[in-house]
Amino acid sequence: MTGFLLRAAIVALGLWLASMIVPGVTFASPGVLVAAALLLGFINAFIRPILVILTFPITIVTLGLFLLIINGLMVELVAHLLPGFTVNGFWAALFTSIVVSLTSWATSKYINAQGRVEPMPDPRTIELRRGPDGRYG
Repeated sequence: MTGFLLRAAIVALGLWLASMIVPGVTFASPGVLVAAALLLGFINAFIRPILVILTFPITIVTLGLFLLIINGLMVELVAHLLPGFTVNGFWAALFTSIVVSLTSWATSKYINAQGRVEPMPDPRTIELRRGPDGRYG
């Protein structure tokens, strides 16, 4: 649960950044921003995988670029379902999904699979691990 809430906070940060950068994306209140982040997380967890499977052939033909369209449609769906969150047009939704994706990508290296924040390793140190053959490397 903590991991979901942490990721929802990151999505909220991405949505807030998108509202500052992308024209046509607005939130009526901070509560709507949090609700939009939670709803987007829910939609990305349950509806997006179904759309990805159904559109797999066109995703292959477009070399994965169609996934951007799907992400934009998910933002449009959240804006349609949530009063107080407005996205003016598909291009605004597409750019919003790109900003949210970049924000999530930039912060994902600090969060492990269990949803806990990991400290950055010291770049001056080298971690050696023993391989299956018993040697370090």
